Amino acid sequence: MKRWLMIIFSLLLSCTASYSNSILIPMDLRQSDHLKAYGVAYWALENSINVEWLLNYRGGSFLLDQHPGVEKVLNVRGVDYIVISNSEVAEIYGAIEQNNMEIVLLEKAPDVAIYQPEKENKWDDAVALALDYAEIPHTKLWDAEVLTDQLDEYDWLHLHHEDFTGQYGKFYRSFHNAAWYQENVKINERIARKFGFDKVSKEKLAVAIKIKDYVLSGGFLFAMCSATDALDIALAAMNTDIVDAVYDYDTLDPEYRSKLDFSNTMAFENFEIITDPMVYEYSDIDIPPSNAPVLRGADADYFTLFEFSAKYDQVPTMLTQNHVSVIKGFMGQTTGFKRDKIKRTVTIMAEAEGTEQVKYIHGNLGRGTFTFLGGHDPEDYQHFVGDPPTQLSLHKNSPGYRLILNNILFPAAKKKLRKT
Repeated sequence: MKRWLMIIFSLLLSCTASYSNSILIPMDLRQSDHLKAYGVAYWALENSINVEWLLNYRGGSFLLDQHPGVEKVLNVRGVDYIVISNSEVAEIYGAIEQNNMEIVLLEKAPDVAIYQPEKENKWDDAVALALDYAEIPHTKLWDAEVLTDQLDEYDWLHLHHEDFTGQYGKFYRSFHNAAWYQENVKINERIARKFGFDKVSKEKLAVAIKIKDYVLSGGFLFAMCSATDALDIALAAMNTDIVDAVYDYDTLDPEYRSKLDFSNTMAFENFEIITDPMVYEYSDIDIPPSNAPVLRGADADYFTLFEFSAKYDQVPTMLTQNHVSVIKGFMGQTTGFKRDKIKRTVTIMAEAEGTEQVKYIHGNLGRGTFTFLGGHDPEDYQHFVGDPPTQLSLHKNSPGYRLILNNILFPAAKKKLRKT
């Protein structure tokens, strides 16, 4: 009997020992594939393995209990990691306590949705590319799903190159004779009729309101490119008509300026709307304007991430985790945000120094949050309609794409309650 007890004790001891170490996934310059690392963290959460996000420690590294399944996934996906002892973990915790760093526990893999039309448009979506490359599962939905309250099934929603004003992306001047543009008009008009709206602009407003309600009730919203300002423009114009006849067959309201209500918007206020269908721009929120010539080339265009207190401003700290603080710029239909159009309640997280351009913002609304990142594709400086999608296998360490993936893990975080 003693012999069997000794065998059982030895087995238990060996099992305990095999899990006594931890896995550190460094996210500094040592990491060979930053983007896949986020996918591994997500995989661990899916498999009920807690992940500690070490804010500001080696670029925002991840710490997990040593687990054979995790190591297998890390090796298959080509992500660098280090097996460390308990004493080494204690040293890391000590460094975090003494510096502008913090530990955030990630507990549950968020359910992710991307707002995309039922028929693919002539441009790609950087977030969809990031999720596919990082192997993070997600669901695509569009107006029908939003209007039938299916957003409630998801923790996190992404909007990209979308127009909630009913002006079809303001592509009229360049593409209104193109087959893909005309097909897009037919699809949107059919959806509007299906849900009882006489105009696409009214149907898109209903979608915008549903998205705002989603955030108010606790949803996490992440938007890029034209979706950032088009959403707020639609909400501000809730009680007027800003859409030209070439889009909805009736004239716009000549008194629309006086009827704009900025109390309905999420991030922006006091902006001027550009209603001319021949001008490829929605408003003066965007900087530089989409209709203006490119004055700064890719070699001269950078923006800088702000540094926050990791111990007291955990949310913006999470959203700005990176292995560099200066990131090369990238354009879009909405490239950046004019500083004086941003509401005071919104947190600015990145700017193009020496200019009026703000690149990255975050805000609270009701029980939820929204985060807006200007630009279309972090690794394609000036992405044109019909351009091929970016191959992320060539940009495994992209700082711009890391900002996107920070947002994916943000809903999984449990804030650490600090003693006061």
